[in-house]
Amino acid sequence: MTRTVLVANRGEIALRVLRTCRELGLRTVAVYSTADADSAAVHYADLAVCIGPGPARLSYNHIPSVIEAARMTGADTIHPGYGFLSENADFAEVCAAEGLTFVGPPAAVLARLGDKAVARALMAEAGLPLLPGSVTAIDDVDEAFALAEDIGYPVIIKAAAGGGGRGMTVVRDGADFRDDYRRTRAGAQAVFGDGRVYVERYLDSARHVEIQLLCDAHGAGVHLGARDCSVQRRHQKLVEETPAPGLDGATVAAMGEAAVRGALAAGYVGAGTVEFLVDAEGNFSFMEVNCRLQVEHPVTELVTGLDLVAEQLRVAAGEPLGFTQDDVTPRGAALECRINAEDPDRDFAPAPALITRCVLPGGPFVRVDSHVSSGYRIPPDYDSLLAKIVVWAPDRAGALARMDRALAELELTGDRLVTTADFLRTVLAEPEFVAGHHDTALLDRMRRRSSEPERSTA
Repeated sequence: MTRTVLVANRGEIALRVLRTCRELGLRTVAVYSTADADSAAVHYADLAVCIGPGPARLSYNHIPSVIEAARMTGADTIHPGYGFLSENADFAEVCAAEGLTFVGPPAAVLARLGDKAVARALMAEAGLPLLPGSVTAIDDVDEAFALAEDIGYPVIIKAAAGGGGRGMTVVRDGADFRDDYRRTRAGAQAVFGDGRVYVERYLDSARHVEIQLLCDAHGAGVHLGARDCSVQRRHQKLVEETPAPGLDGATVAAMGEAAVRGALAAGYVGAGTVEFLVDAEGNFSFMEVNCRLQVEHPVTELVTGLDLVAEQLRVAAGEPLGFTQDDVTPRGAALECRINAEDPDRDFAPAPALITRCVLPGGPFVRVDSHVSSGYRIPPDYDSLLAKIVVWAPDRAGALARMDRALAELELTGDRLVTTADFLRTVLAEPEFVAGHHDTALLDRMRRRSSEPERSTA
């Protein structure tokens, strides 16, 4: 039985997990770096332990420090949030060896699905549709080149150990392939400590759609519908919504069934997401599995009424799912905008600064997950996410209007502080997005249109 939960994370997700733990009557522990000593999570938790200096490798990603904090405080469960150690198979294995419950899949499952090439092979065995490409990693440049020529350009070279939008190179011409292949392998080795890569067809105008899963340790699994995450910069998401506009119920059901089938075949336990690319004809292809809670999980919570963190904790404690697929009845539409300390006019360069004024939006059916307030200094050591504004309405048009109102209410000011809020209002007003016809190339098209010279009407 879970009694004390240590949240091995920071920022808005640490605070969000702590709140559910409090509702469940669980004792909580926050860990923090010296850069986060005065953070909201530190003040909210029952206990707080400093685990190192600002750089994540010396604190949030330092396994011995996290484990020692659990020992010191008597924690029996560790919730890793997202990022940092959330998909680290070694960390999950150490937790098990120390008698700690890791809120996530078993270490062996994390290792299999964390290797993108191995995951691709597993999903192929489970019958999930894949884009043409290598089923396993390719270590020979000539073999990879021959495959790319056979597939046809453009192709994408992906790091087997990649994630978070890193370790990917799009190649549009065979003349560039060998150099790009070597460069991607070298980059993957430097960033992930693993230089293996694989190759698959690249879709210029595809939609990024993901299926939220919950699986228990007793062989049961359900999906909670589809989220569209196509508005991205540098392969990282800015806007997410559910239901995915323009996808019919039969397609969503087929994607959900495929996602559950693949997850159970891999031995998955916990909350997770299977990500797909959907082409212009509505055909979907497996992309990857995210073995953790997603940043965008609130949109699913708003349409289903489920607390995904509470479900994670129950599953981690060995409880069976308390509902079946037939019990999942999403209602209405939900939309999330990520407010990052980034400058859209400088290719979304991070803009850490002191927040001198912070006024977060409110009102009916508006949820804000955030850890910031007036006087908060944004540390340069971590991700630039400041807040997630999430809204619900009976339909998509209502959700868009409500989100625009919420973004207009948001006030985040400070010397040299720049956020994505105004840019996101522009995206939400873009006719393609309003019509639900957007894809992963939307921001590129918007950028090209904004740079075109105005035509004279004289």
